[in-house]
Amino acid sequence: MHTKRILPAVGPLLAVVLASTAAFVSGCGGGGPANAREAEQKGPEAVPVEVAEVGRRTIAASYASTATLEARAESQVVAKTSGVALEVLVEEGQEVRAGQPLVRLDADRARLQAAQSTAQLRKLEANYERARQLAAQQMVSANDLDQLRYDLENARATNRLTNLELSYTTVVAPISGVIASRDIKPGNFVQINSPIFRIVDSSRLEATLNVPEREIAKLRPGQQVELVADALPGKRFTGVVDRVAPVVDTGTGTFRVVASFAGDGELQPGMFSRLSINYDQRADALVVPREALIEDGGDPALYVVRDGTASRVAVQLGYADGGWVEVRSGVEPGDKVVVAGKSALREGSAVQVIGGEGAVAQDARAGDKADAKADAKADAKADAKRAGN
Repeated sequence: MHTKRILPAVGPLLAVVLASTAAFVSGCGGGGPANAREAEQKGPEAVPVEVAEVGRRTIAASYASTATLEARAESQVVAKTSGVALEVLVEEGQEVRAGQPLVRLDADRARLQAAQSTAQLRKLEANYERARQLAAQQMVSANDLDQLRYDLENARATNRLTNLELSYTTVVAPISGVIASRDIKPGNFVQINSPIFRIVDSSRLEATLNVPEREIAKLRPGQQVELVADALPGKRFTGVVDRVAPVVDTGTGTFRVVASFAGDGELQPGMFSRLSINYDQRADALVVPREALIEDGGDPALYVVRDGTASRVAVQLGYADGGWVEVRSGVEPGDKVVVAGKSALREGSAVQVIGGEGAVAQDARAGDKADAKADAKADAKADAKRAGN
């Protein structure tokens, strides 16, 4: 009884639900072709990229390496005789010239020895002169005269030696330069051959490079060298290749190249430096930014943007100089190459150039997309109208 009363109520409700479902399904089926056409007209999403224009500029071929600057001349000053330091005449950091006195030692003993040898020399000179006169009168034998001459020469040598020892009591600079260190104070007793000063000639500085043997035909004396020191950021210094070793070290497979720089007060011995030797230069080379190269382990290639799509182009590379790379073939001046966004590109990928020279193309693509959307909407309305009829 109750069941019979419920069923008539359910029947009309079920009919309404089924009719609504059918209308929904019909509506979805009618819009499907329009959506497909709209998606087809949109095409694949464009990849945003940044581009640079291929141009010409001067580019240099160079060899780069690192080295520590060294003074061209350096001397460890030692005492050549023993004695007490009475005067120390220079300080650290002071410039000195070759032959300039640095220290005066106690010279009393050396002075007495020199005086003694001088007296002995004068005595022998007088004896030899008398013997020579007597020998002319045949009153002195030739052997005796030869012995006196030998004694006289020996006395002269002894006198020179004692005067040399006396001169050693004044320690002088062997080279011109700057006092880099001082290991003596007034009143110290100085032993013979003990180091007391270090003099560095920083007027010329050198950097020694151990260069692989494959570069031996490219580097030669007189080539320009550019230097950047870590201690002097933002500054560049210019020098020249001074010497190139003519042989290769068989143990390391390298040869020595010495670059020379002027010591202008900023560069100092011991500074760590980065050097670049320019061994060739092209004044009007076709170049692209280094970041435009595709680094996937294959042959050198670039992505070139033409008509809104990216094409992979194989290129032949030349010299590399800083952030630029020479391109010998594959592109022409004015071509747009991708410098950012390469990883998302494939051959024929649609691209959206961000900023700069790509603005016009970007606007054109935006207009094309708007037109495609308008056409898709018009097609959808037409389909709906035909379905209603």
